[in-house]
Amino acid sequence: MRGLTGEGSAGNRGGIQAVITALAGFAALGLFASSCAAGGTGARDEGPAHVDSVAGAAASPSAAPSKTPDAVNAVRLVKDDPEVAPEVKRDLKPCVADEYPVDVSYGNLTGGSADDVVVNVLTCGDAVGVGSYVYREQDGSYKNVFKAEEPPVYAEIDRGDLVVTKQVYEKGDPVSSPSGENVITYRWASGRFAEEYRTHNDYGKVVGDSASPVPAS
Repeated sequence: MRGLTGEGSAGNRGGIQAVITALAGFAALGLFASSCAAGGTGARDEGPAHVDSVAGAAASPSAAPSKTPDAVNAVRLVKDDPEVAPEVKRDLKPCVADEYPVDVSYGNLTGGSADDVVVNVLTCGDAVGVGSYVYREQDGSYKNVFKAEEPPVYAEIDRGDLVVTKQVYEKGDPVSSPSGENVITYRWASGRFAEEYRTHNDYGKVVGDSASPVPAS
């Protein structure tokens, strides 16, 4: 055992270590090759492959989120709009104090730099939609790019599309109980909203609507 401490034995020890290092390198190379041949399993699935996919996603172009505008004066927007029917403007009055019957929502419908504004004008008593409008920001002001004024109507934003619901009444239907609805989906294309598709839903009649017979005494 003492012979291993001499100068010559140190050289032998260095040679042995070099051989061991080389064998370890070949073993690691073989393990890497077998992992690739097995269809990319093991460390590659959770390591470099995952990093590559994230890098690719970051490099791909994506639409920048539009800027949400400050709260607009929806009542003034409708009243100053020459596209809105005179009767809608005339009937747009406060229901209580200074509370007007309008619903306002913001969202990216037209791909502009600022969110678009959707305004629904309702009646005070029954909250029936009498007009739905979409305003697009252009050069610091808002332009009417859509309107629907056939009541009852209501517009909303659904995953970047404009969805307009028009309730359908049959003869004898009370205002609170329409017979069905038409749901129309619009998408912004070539500077305007184009109809994508529509569906019709019939409302079921509630079983309890009819009067119950009086039990015999």
